[in-house]
This record gives sequence, structure tokens and C-alpha cells, in this order.
Amino acid sequence: MAMTIGQLSEATGVPASAIRFWERHGLLPAPERRSGQRRYAPEAVERIVVLRKYQHAGLTLSEVKEFQRAQPHRQAMIRAKITEIEQRMVDLRHATQLLEHALQCGAEDIVTCPKFREITAGWREGQSSL
Repeated sequence: MAMTIGQLSEATGVPASAIRFWERHGLLPAPERRSGQRRYAPEAVERIVVLRKYQHAGLTLSEVKEFQRAQPHRQAMIRAKITEIEQRMVDLRHATQLLEHALQCGAEDIVTCPKFREITAGWREGQSSL
């Protein structure tokens, strides 16, 4: 059953203004209109969920558009994005290690702590565990 933009907004938690924005930029297909009102197919909910996941993963609008192109065009962008996300995961693991150590470290200046220095030396050598 077709939904109005208000119903789609409520179903997804995304403001109607964002839905209109995505339509204008070709990220959502133009909905059919009945008496001048947008009417969305049920699949629009899933498309919006995917758009939000892309955004949360750090993809730009132009990168999201790449997913709508033919597969050969998007392969390079996908590979680059995977590499970027993997690096962010490494950085987050390092930040977690630092914070976990800081919780237990008694050193006034954590940079002078031998264990902290051991951890950061491991980062430089490509290790990521304590």
C-alpha cells in the first residue's frame, strides 16, 4: 500500500525534508503522485534504511549515488571505502586500548607510562592488541 511522505517519515524516523532532498538528488526514485501528493511504495522504507546505513558508515552523497550505477563503475569506490572503514576500525581499536589503559594507569602523565609506551610502540609496528 502506498504511503504519503508523512507516513514514510514516521515509518523511518527520517524528516520529510531529508526524503525530499534525497529525491531531488536522485538517491530515491521519484514517487508516483496522486492528486499532487507523493505516494511511496513500501520498498521506499528499505531504501531509506539503506541510505541511513550508508550515511552512518561515512559515505558521502556522491558515493551513495555510485551504488545506483552499473557495477563496474562502483567497484573502485567500494574497494576504497572498505579500506577506509578498515582503517577507522584500527583507529577505534587503538583508541579503545588507550582508554582502557588510562582507566587503570596510575601515572600522572600517561605518556610517561611504560605500558602506554609499549602499546603505542605496538601500534607503530602494526600490532593492535595489548
